[in-house]
Amino acid sequence: MKSTSSQQKGAEYWTKRISEQEMPALCSTVKTLEKLAKDDVSSLGILGRSVMHDNALTSRILRVANSAIYSKGLSQITTVSRAAVVLGFDTLRNICITAKLLSSLLETQNLSTGVYERLLKLMAQAFQAAMLAKMMLKDHDEELQEEVFIASLLYHLGESAFWSMGGEVAEALNEQIDASEDTITRNNAIREALGTSFSKLTLSIATHWGLGDVLVKSLTNPQQRTPEIRSIFLANKLSEALTDETKSADINKIIKQMAEMLDIKPDELKMRVARCAAATHKLVDAYDARVLNQYLPKNKVLKELTVPEEKSEEPEVEEVRETNVNVQLSKLKQLTGYAVVKTDFNVIVTTTLEGVLEGVGFDRCGIWLVSPCRTKLQPRIVLGDDVDTMKRKFTVELKEQRNLFKQCIDIKQPLWVDEPQNDKWRVQLSDSHRALVSANGFVLAPLLIEEKVIGIYYADRLGSERSITNEDFDSFVHFTQLANVCLSVATRH
Repeated sequence: MKSTSSQQKGAEYWTKRISEQEMPALCSTVKTLEKLAKDDVSSLGILGRSVMHDNALTSRILRVANSAIYSKGLSQITTVSRAAVVLGFDTLRNICITAKLLSSLLETQNLSTGVYERLLKLMAQAFQAAMLAKMMLKDHDEELQEEVFIASLLYHLGESAFWSMGGEVAEALNEQIDASEDTITRNNAIREALGTSFSKLTLSIATHWGLGDVLVKSLTNPQQRTPEIRSIFLANKLSEALTDETKSADINKIIKQMAEMLDIKPDELKMRVARCAAATHKLVDAYDARVLNQYLPKNKVLKELTVPEEKSEEPEVEEVRETNVNVQLSKLKQLTGYAVVKTDFNVIVTTTLEGVLEGVGFDRCGIWLVSPCRTKLQPRIVLGDDVDTMKRKFTVELKEQRNLFKQCIDIKQPLWVDEPQNDKWRVQLSDSHRALVSANGFVLAPLLIEEKVIGIYYADRLGSERSITNEDFDSFVHFTQLANVCLSVATRH
């Protein structure tokens, strides 16, 4: 095991690299905001002016400020200066930090599917933990609520920042963690790769950036019994358990601890947790970080929290996603806006997939990206039913000549595979892929940026076993073509 001084050096090395090379904009924003926090007289006005030059940040701030969670029924907020007055400095500062953190991490380029997915899961856990910690202190003053929100959000900042860098070290460590059978092996692999632990790296960044006493105390003494430190510790534990199936057995134990702290019954706390999770989805949308939604607590987990233990033996009826023209129009309108203003890759893709899923009425859909060496397709973002299976098993080798997915890439045209078992298609699908796709057909379309294919869009109706119509295929093509226009705009300098 590495010595304390050696781990400190490792933490300082990665802190310097993250601050100066990987996330200088976030580091600068945080330091500026912390300086302003010491100037009560002019902080609000300076804060408003300091973000006005960043159009993307300004847009995110106003969306969040006008969301149901923050607006509290007040009239529309149209300027950052007005948001500063209405919301107060602490709230607006935290919105700025959150928005900048999300853009710094979500806009990361060239990450492998495994590393990117690990980053998204971690960010979703952090977001849910922040909302839970704030919920636990709803009877305290707003300043303390905002402090625990940002401290919980940044509780794993060191780990998030590390994965966002990508590279060979991250790739190798990600594989080691996946192969680890216990926490000790996992932690040893992390210390070996970084020369320090993720918690020490977060503490180093928090100290270097001046991220406040609450975060530092929660990292150095997480078992402290003060309300703010206890809420941060338990909120992170519960968020992890709610989003990680391997730790779901811990949920009731953590719920009991949280209920004891708040002096309420566990059943009441479960209801609050469910409402908090629903609010988290809405806030993620307001921050334009919808890609995190698929990693937030699943509805099934939340329902189990809030129903009596004696469950009905009647089979649960699965809800079928029908075609919804209003959702289609709403998502197409959003994409049309993205075609004019440069927008993040993940936002464009997520909006497109939401349109295909909830608007056109497919059971599941996603994008597969071509690997750097262009030898295979790997799932990057998948929405809808059976997501875990798709991500785990649905990788496509492109070396084979008779391959439907490769054909879609080569001809740069959408494909509608109506009957995968038909001889027409059967010879171009491997047995493993036929077992994964819907027997009633699926659709493909090339993911194009400036005429270069970097992946494919996929959609089917496996769960409901419904057939795909001409109108469904046309709508799918419409969404993917408009998305490709937006992605081409986004990459132009």
